[in-house]
Amino acid sequence: MGVPGLTGFVEERGVFFTELRVRDTKLVIDGSSLYHRLCFAPDADFRRGGDYGAFAAAVRDFFGVLRACGVAPFVVLDGGRGAEDRKLPTLRSRAAEQLRAAHRLSRRAGGCLAPLLTREVFMQALGRLGVPFVQCFAEADREIAGLANRWGCPVLSLDSDFFVFDLAGGYCPLSHFQWQSVRAAAAPQGCYVPARCFSAERFCRHFGRLSKALLPLFAVMHGNDFVELQALEAFFSKVCLPGGCAAGRGGKHLRLQGLLSWLAQFAGPSEAVDSVLKYLKKHQREEIRELLCASMEDYAPSDVNLEDFFQNGSYECEAARKADVPQWVFDALAKGKLAPFIINALILRSTFLRVQVENMQRPSAHSTALPIRRVIYGLLLRVSHSTEDASPSKQTNELPLVCEFDRCQKTLKKTFVQAASLPPDFCDDRFPLDKLMEVPVSCRQMLLLETLGVKMSFLEPVPSHLQLPVAVTCYWIRCSEPKVKLNQLKALLLMIVSEELQRITDDPGFTLGPLCTDCIKSLNQHLQWKIYLCYLQKWLRFIWFC
Repeated sequence: MGVPGLTGFVEERGVFFTELRVRDTKLVIDGSSLYHRLCFAPDADFRRGGDYGAFAAAVRDFFGVLRACGVAPFVVLDGGRGAEDRKLPTLRSRAAEQLRAAHRLSRRAGGCLAPLLTREVFMQALGRLGVPFVQCFAEADREIAGLANRWGCPVLSLDSDFFVFDLAGGYCPLSHFQWQSVRAAAAPQGCYVPARCFSAERFCRHFGRLSKALLPLFAVMHGNDFVELQALEAFFSKVCLPGGCAAGRGGKHLRLQGLLSWLAQFAGPSEAVDSVLKYLKKHQREEIRELLCASMEDYAPSDVNLEDFFQNGSYECEAARKADVPQWVFDALAKGKLAPFIINALILRSTFLRVQVENMQRPSAHSTALPIRRVIYGLLLRVSHSTEDASPSKQTNELPLVCEFDRCQKTLKKTFVQAASLPPDFCDDRFPLDKLMEVPVSCRQMLLLETLGVKMSFLEPVPSHLQLPVAVTCYWIRCSEPKVKLNQLKALLLMIVSEELQRITDDPGFTLGPLCTDCIKSLNQHLQWKIYLCYLQKWLRFIWFC
């Protein structure tokens, strides 16, 4: 979500903040805001797919500072788009802007674009650091506000919607959270993070008698990521807002200020809504009233109890239950084991494929993984080819479609992709989606290898922990367009071999196979490089020529 212009207006007037020393407290963190903030470091280079090592180090440093200050962080991440898909127009607009940014970066121009795996690297880093996190079913703002109010602690984010929520512990914008400038205090308090906390009371006093209860109505009328009420333009064209009539016609923040000052004359939202409707046509009034009231609920802290998740590893979500999401899917989503992509495909049959920096004259890199996505859609949407009396054309017509938003050169394009038809074991009455985890492991492995185009006999010589990377590499070589070059394969295998060597040096008891046992026992710097090249040559022959 987000209220256009509100962050700029608040930042220009420092009087709306109070100084805060953050220490010895719980802290609810908007994970999406945080990983974007850490990713967009001033010296980051976004032209080559991102520096995930530097990003993971920044995540480690950030939470190391919180730990030193006695702060207990709880990270809450956005999930899917929600069953109502109310944010679709905003997401399409953002995807188009990201595509323009990717094009500029591909032409060596400046700009920022979160690398493709930023979110996954962030969650992986949280897991390694032992930082508790949850991935919500849909937009996380209300759940963040609800959890923070339950604990009475601050919210850390960069989302302007938190200027609107009524937060018991206040809202700390990440732009004012000086985690790289930790300061020490006299014992026994210890160190703290200097921060600034938004004061809704000061903000409302700036506009006279404005009640905090009117802030949600202001956000909805001014427009946010969920609501853009064209019908209210009649109101703005007719009402004389403080600061000048038709205040939306010019001046930075003029309409924002005028609307807030105008709302200050009302005791509460109901009275203000009644006054707004007087400026609209009679046949529109009830529909707009219902929409305004429903939209204001977006700023009511959720009654979903995320505390249950952080204590017990699971929680109840009415929205997921209404959408008939299987429990194992919901649990895996909450723990970050499934991406929001899965929920969007399952509920909405629609998904956005993340934009990345690449040659815009070539097909999207996501096209390489299309066969894999089709199998995922088949698993989610339960497609079978086992009907004996169905003709091939009839079966094809029955395959469900998923709408993918991806780029076609420099343009965002909507494409309908057919789900793959799967073996009967995955689609008959024995294994509906809610029991998919009960499919025998051997059947799952067979489907995976068939999807990747690799036979198990081919992988048997490969150490078990490397079988999946090798199988995916084979798929990449077979399906990539343009075709993989030898130097690209060498670069990938260098990273795999380097990781293996790291495991050898970190764990003296680790072995890669009988042929290398004697070498490992007498490992030194010279032999390390020798083994390095030996393994590289072995994997090149194994993958490239088989």
